[in-house]
Amino acid sequence: MKVRILTSIVGLAVLAVVLCLFDTPVFECAVALICLIAIHETYKAFDLGRQGPWIFGGFAVYTLLLIGSAAFQKLLLAPFSFLFVVYLAVCVVGFNRELDVKSLGGMAAFGVVIWSAFYSFVFIKTCLPSQQYGHEAVFLVLMTLAFAWGGDSCAYFTGRFLGKHKLAPLVSPNKTVEGAIGGIIGSGVVGVLVTLAARSISGFDAGGIFGYLTVFFLGMGCSVLGILGDLFASAVKRQLDIKDYGTIFPGHGGIMDRFDSVLFIAPLVALVVWLRTM
Repeated sequence: MKVRILTSIVGLAVLAVVLCLFDTPVFECAVALICLIAIHETYKAFDLGRQGPWIFGGFAVYTLLLIGSAAFQKLLLAPFSFLFVVYLAVCVVGFNRELDVKSLGGMAAFGVVIWSAFYSFVFIKTCLPSQQYGHEAVFLVLMTLAFAWGGDSCAYFTGRFLGKHKLAPLVSPNKTVEGAIGGIIGSGVVGVLVTLAARSISGFDAGGIFGYLTVFFLGMGCSVLGILGDLFASAVKRQLDIKDYGTIFPGHGGIMDRFDSVLFIAPLVALVVWLRTM
């Protein structure tokens, strides 16, 4: 428990630094680095054999193009997407005896989920430039993480002290229905607390009591998606017969073990931002 808490404190400190540099390329670089590590963890989990490094190289280049914010990267994204698919097809043909196409397909599918989650953070920043929207993009990125990690923490402690009924015993034996309910309610409460903190620090206006209620219920809905992301990542681990995706976070596992609850929340927030600004 002490290791988990210490790791969380260090992680939050790094997050604070990255958010302080939100309007610089440091943010995109940090997101790209985290995404690359997540893709690498996935590549190792699916165990693509001797040809794995070649496959990972293609995924790594595509990740850097996707997450990058430079204009030339956006111009290259569409043609490279086509070339990347062709490249995977060539790998399947050329390494047919050594490369497991089922593992490659699983990694590609999981990769799409990872890319959509991490690109969502860059997309939110792009849609809400600080010159026009102030610190709103920073607030939404922080809120996304608060919904996910706040719900995780509330679910963990609620399940530990009150959990009796298993939520998905075949996928994640330690998760309980009581823990899930605590996480859903807790995520809404954490969202309101983050909104109040944003108001006191930067004067962010949530829109009165109706605004706070909206944040609360949005947090509850996002927590459900967080639970789905957690169970999805756990189901993949079960099928691949691994305990954790990595060891980069002592006491927590890898990037995917820490960001699994973000997988479907971040794209939803990005979608809401896109609908609002289109």
